[in-house]
Amino acid sequence: MNRVDNMTAGLDKVRTLQEVEIPSMEGKVSDEEWKLRVDLAAAYRLVAHYGWDDLIFTHMSVRIPGPEHHFLLNPYNLMFEEVTASSLVKVDLQGNPVEPSPFITNPAGFTIHSAVHMAREDANAVIHLHTPHGQAVAAHSEGLLPLTQTAMLIRGDLAFHDYEGVATDHDERERIVADLGTKNAMLLRNHGTLSVGSTVGEAFIRIYFLERACEAQIYALSAGEAVNNPPQGTPEVAAEQGAMGLKAAAQFLAWPALLRKAYRLDPSFAS
Repeated sequence: MNRVDNMTAGLDKVRTLQEVEIPSMEGKVSDEEWKLRVDLAAAYRLVAHYGWDDLIFTHMSVRIPGPEHHFLLNPYNLMFEEVTASSLVKVDLQGNPVEPSPFITNPAGFTIHSAVHMAREDANAVIHLHTPHGQAVAAHSEGLLPLTQTAMLIRGDLAFHDYEGVATDHDERERIVADLGTKNAMLLRNHGTLSVGSTVGEAFIRIYFLERACEAQIYALSAGEAVNNPPQGTPEVAAEQGAMGLKAAAQFLAWPALLRKAYRLDPSFAS
């Protein structure tokens, strides 16, 4: 199948949410997998809360521990505020559901996420977004500029991948992986943003910093040409601080607080 045909694969099998019964997966999967499902569903709800969703068209994933490299991905036809731990689809590296599911998955989501999960053992979680600010910076010839502390904290860990069309061609996976290298965040040129992490929380904090940095850059550049550049050497210092601090902040501080927020907003994500 070519890149265009792949976009419509499985659409003949789509059923509306009203026609679907979603049985609870709690107790039917390992405790470890259930925790990953809850964390990922929380991330979907938080992305919707912060206004970073793009209808149904972006995706987040988490790898299930084990040699199979199965991972969880969102159902293609659910809004992010509808995603629950039990509705997440477990797929293999060919994009096939591992267990019976009433849902299909996004072909482009599979291509991007499977590429990273296959190549990076440390990339247990992958988040990809299409926000206006992220797309705008991804379309800027200089990419992310060191204009704010937020940008400087993550800029040293940022990679770039040139646009090739909607990412449904599996041949693109090797180029995504080569461009990402050992970095943990990426601007998909003319497309959007991406982050990876050893946990859902870590990937979420990275995408938070990247998205906030992109938003601030658009505001700063829209104010005119009189932009204050940081003193020489400070972007490098901030990058070192970000490399050390973001992971710890995600694990011990920010992600636990965000989980509490997700429960306050709507605890149904954990069902």
